Amino acid sequence: MEKATITRTEAIGKMIELAKDVEIKDTIDWSAVPITKDEAYEMFASNVLTQMMEVPEAHRELVMLSTLTKLLVENFVLSTKLGKAVSVG
Repeated sequence: MEKATITRTEAIGKMIELAKDVEIKDTIDWSAVPITKDEAYEMFASNVLTQMMEVPEAHRELVMLSTLTKLLVENFVLSTKLGKAVSVG
C-alpha cells in the first residue's frame, strides 16, 4: 500500500480541522486576545508541524506524545490556578 503524500498547507488544514472538531467547550474570550481564533490555530498548527519535521522520524511519536502530555499538565495547572473546575481521568 502506497503512503499518501499531502502538502504542508493540506497538513496544517487537516490539523486545524481536527483540533477544532475536538473542542468540547470553547470558553476563550477571543476579544481579549490580540489575534483571532483562526489565526491562533494557523500559527500553532504551522509551528507544531515545523517542530515535528525537525525530529527524526524514529522519535516523532514519543516526542509528540511527550509534548502533548506537557501541554495537558500545563493546561491543568493553569485551569486550577484560574479556579476552573477540572476533572481528571
